[in-house]
Amino acid sequence: MQTLAQQFLTKAEQDTISDLVQQMEQQTSGEIVPMVVSASHSYPTAIICGATALALPLSLILMPVVSSFFWLGSQNVWIFIALFMALYGVFYGLVHRFAWLKRLFLSRSQVAAEVQEAAVASFFTERLYKTKDENGILIFISVLERKVWMLADAGINARIDPGQWQGIIDLITQGIKEKRQCEAICQAIVQIGDLLKTHFPHQKDDIDELHNIIVR
Repeated sequence: MQTLAQQFLTKAEQDTISDLVQQMEQQTSGEIVPMVVSASHSYPTAIICGATALALPLSLILMPVVSSFFWLGSQNVWIFIALFMALYGVFYGLVHRFAWLKRLFLSRSQVAAEVQEAAVASFFTERLYKTKDENGILIFISVLERKVWMLADAGINARIDPGQWQGIIDLITQGIKEKRQCEAICQAIVQIGDLLKTHFPHQKDDIDELHNIIVR
């Protein structure tokens, strides 16, 4: 079964993005790395809350119906407990499995924190800070949360105002909402490349130091 990240971009779309990154990097010494991950965190609390929120009202609705089959009082607490435990298990599995269902129970503040933390961790694990001119930039896309985060190395931040990335983040985010993520990512890469080539022109001895796309 494909991961959320693999479903997010087809193999052909991944190749298109990779080719575009390579093309833009022929115009700048900067390194652009689009990275797509299925999720930034497992969010166990969201699964528990979701399973509880779905199982509790349904258990209350079904309790008098089930009780009538056993000639028990409609307020029998053991019937409610049994129903709740069974339904909780079912909904726990469903919330865990289906991204659209889990999204309903995500905390916005936790999502923001987890995506930022995952982006920062990826920046270092993928060694974007190791480029010769400190000019690597990460486009981090977390599919479950539908969030985009961008991180640039010190060399870029010294010459380009980090506030300029927000427009590019908004561009990709809107593209994801409209289910044209490949097109939006490509547009973002072109915009980033145009910014970088002004401050970091291509040099004869440039080599491709980083991945052109990472999908996990």
